Amino acid sequence: MIGRKLHVFLLLLFFHCFNGISLFGQGEEEEIQIKKHRKGTIRVFARPGEEVHIRQLSHEFWFGAALSNGFVGSMSEADKTQYAEKFLENFNAAVTENALKWHSMEREKGVVDYSVVDALLAWTEQHRIPLRGHNIFWGIPKFVQEWLTALDNESLEQTLRVRALDVTTRYRGRFAGYDLNNEMVHGNYYEDRLGPEITKKMVEWSHQGDPDAQLFLNDYDILTGNRLDDYLKQIRGLIAQGVRIAGIGVQGHLHEESFDRNELRRALDSLSVFGLPILVTEFNMPGQRSKYHREDIREMTLEAERFTAAELVDYYRICFAHPSVEGILMWGFWAGANWIPVSSLYRKDWSPTALAEAYQDLIFKEWWTEGRVKVSQNGLVSLSAFYGTYEVIVGEEVRKISLERGRGTTIVDFLKKSE
Repeated sequence: MIGRKLHVFLLLLFFHCFNGISLFGQGEEEEIQIKKHRKGTIRVFARPGEEVHIRQLSHEFWFGAALSNGFVGSMSEADKTQYAEKFLENFNAAVTENALKWHSMEREKGVVDYSVVDALLAWTEQHRIPLRGHNIFWGIPKFVQEWLTALDNESLEQTLRVRALDVTTRYRGRFAGYDLNNEMVHGNYYEDRLGPEITKKMVEWSHQGDPDAQLFLNDYDILTGNRLDDYLKQIRGLIAQGVRIAGIGVQGHLHEESFDRNELRRALDSLSVFGLPILVTEFNMPGQRSKYHREDIREMTLEAERFTAAELVDYYRICFAHPSVEGILMWGFWAGANWIPVSSLYRKDWSPTALAEAYQDLIFKEWWTEGRVKVSQNGLVSLSAFYGTYEVIVGEEVRKISLERGRGTTIVDFLKKSE
């Protein structure tokens, strides 16, 4: 009887493994993937018996947020101070929310306002935070300035060229990447006017201004699965044209109060076939289709906050576990500057929400490496650690190191003098 049960179990095991089905729960499987793809090894050589203190300073993975124009503009000085402090406490990457959008920078033809972009770049550079530029172009018709629509085709194309060159030349080497032409699955005025080659030209003009510019696609309703097939088709078409795409941006706020775990996983898996980095560029929980956004509800019960916090953790866990995803950027973290206020880590009075506690526990406790270890008799300490930057301390000597996913292992030798 036992032999028969074992035989049946082994057949089931073979069937599941052969078909790529894990016998682990999804959560357990994701924990395995996180250890596999997000952790490497720090090896420290020092004298036996010495204590090695390894302290993480930041993640390699981007845990970021959008920066509001008000941060360098209309916010009160007290709010600006809080905004800066809370940003630096929680995030290691940033994206311009509205500052770089063409219709914000050049409302009137030839009158370009660089001041907000310049100020945001100055602040992020001061704090060594990579900043993404959102966006160079946005072809959704309602976001195309009237003065642009009045141009003839030849003048329109020339004006697009000027815009691409202006942004990438002026900010050459300063932005970590750009969304090239936002939300092309949902509308592309420029392609409708100028034909299917215009995206390739946008890329070529941008690379004339900055040959190293990292140009991403960016679109919404992809991670829900609703427009995934359209996005895949569009990406395949652009690649077939020879368009140089640096990465794939997917917005993370088209769900409701909750999200479909399986669709999120399916979308990430489907997009990963291109071998390009994936960024979740605009994340809110709850999302745009939730009652909170539809009905403009600006407060949550504590119970609802806790539910939302659990949803946020699950979303981040699925994305962090996926090897193609390189970052997640919240589209607002303070209720005083967030289009879905209840999706914020902080209320308008700067008190933390349940989302803040859950987020910080996840990023800075569960996914954070710190330890004190005595050196063994063989003079070696080996520690599994999340990819990122670290301080390694032995006695009075401190060394700052990077543990990079591309290398997997970093060696620190305190038996040799640091250079």
